[in-house]
Amino acid sequence: MITKYIILVLYFSILFLIGYFASKRIKNIKDYYVGGKKLNFWVVAFSARATGESAWLLLGLTGLGAMVGASAFWVVLGEVIGVSVSWFFMAEKFKQLSDKYNSITIPDYLVSRFRSSTHTLRIIAATALSLFVVIYVSAQIDATGSAFESFLGWNYYTGALVGFFIVLAYIFSGGFVAVAWSDLFQGLIMLIGLVGLPIVAYFAISSNVSVSDELTKIDPYFLNIWGEGGFNTINLFTILGFVFIGLGFMGSPQLFVRFMSIKDTSEIKKGRWVAFVFTILTDSCAVLIGIFGRYLLTSMDVDPETVLGNGAQNVLPLLVERVMPLTLVGLYIAAVLAAIMSTIDSLLVVASSAISRDFYQQIYNPNKSEKDMARISRVITVVLAIFALAIAMIVAVTTPERTIFWFVIFGWSGIAATFCPTIILSLFWKGFNEKGAIASMITGFLSVPLFKFGFTAIEGYGIYFEKLGELGPSFAMAIIVGVIVSKMYRKSVVIDSE
Repeated sequence: MITKYIILVLYFSILFLIGYFASKRIKNIKDYYVGGKKLNFWVVAFSARATGESAWLLLGLTGLGAMVGASAFWVVLGEVIGVSVSWFFMAEKFKQLSDKYNSITIPDYLVSRFRSSTHTLRIIAATALSLFVVIYVSAQIDATGSAFESFLGWNYYTGALVGFFIVLAYIFSGGFVAVAWSDLFQGLIMLIGLVGLPIVAYFAISSNVSVSDELTKIDPYFLNIWGEGGFNTINLFTILGFVFIGLGFMGSPQLFVRFMSIKDTSEIKKGRWVAFVFTILTDSCAVLIGIFGRYLLTSMDVDPETVLGNGAQNVLPLLVERVMPLTLVGLYIAAVLAAIMSTIDSLLVVASSAISRDFYQQIYNPNKSEKDMARISRVITVVLAIFALAIAMIVAVTTPERTIFWFVIFGWSGIAATFCPTIILSLFWKGFNEKGAIASMITGFLSVPLFKFGFTAIEGYGIYFEKLGELGPSFAMAIIVGVIVSKMYRKSVVIDSE
């Protein structure tokens, strides 16, 4: 146990050092929110991937692999497609336009893109971003408590509070620079941990045993790519739901702000391959951890309820404890916390920018000095974090059966459905205008809870919407409404021709 704590102390010490040195580089609000637009491709690629994955990858996707087996690879496919589209087809154009408009937030970009003369678009964007980010951050805080509970035996609430205050400390001091550089460090830990564990687990399996045969005995459909029962309508909707998770990489603000922060488009060309390889390796290994964990833990006579209970999100901690040397267990605690905290810090900075920059400065107090805005941004970051902490505690008390996988997906879907269709259309369709953007964002924003809680309750058909998830249909609705409304008002609005 002492070894675990030593490694954790070293890990957190590095984070605080990053925050300290980053604080020396914060001269104005541009530095605080986008690192002065001077970051290199390694930092941005690792930061974007660490932010995009979160606890969902290490606890959620590994758990899904243990629950459903090979069909979890559909999630990997969806993520690879989403990351590839964003880096290979969207990033350069977005970088060029956001630099042209001197944007430092996503609402900044949208307002400039449509030459908006009112604050409506900015208000809607900032409101939606703030709301869903707080939900998303609360899911990550929840995962922090679960991680400390699983690895160290801490009380859930103690673990959540400790993780909350640690991440808040280095964000408060260093802003986006601290976030980006800490994400590089944390992304490396995630990569090493995820790639290393299935390799060790594989060699821990007796050479006299056929893993595929044993897994088939546990569940005849475990290694069937179509899932339980083979190819059927329900499984088709389930697979689509898994693949649609990748849609969130095509314009979510917490990811695209990284493209704003990169030095230039030549860095994007290099960073895209880092992001691509990182995604394939980490996501595939996460599923393999779940699959190997299901076999090894079962063969070690671990109680099936302990393995599969609560979405099997404890499969990674349980496997690490049994196949890794004690000195490396602390590394995996750090890897899980890295995944969680790299997302919390990024989301808080993005949400803080929405309120301080897009609400307070741009609408109510445009003459506020840069120094004052940097100070106000820090205060707002703390306030938003406290709101997220409160929601996490409430959910923990009222919904003990929740799973990290689906708690995170709801917040992820809300942000993605609101912003991704608008960002995509703004980049690739010259006929897209402000009214279409407003309609698209509102539609995406409202569709997520509608598909999550409304359509799933329809008798006889709700199961299909439940399996499909809320992101895919919400995304489609936002695209359709955005196109229709833009065509209706195409003669009344002039937008940038680029």
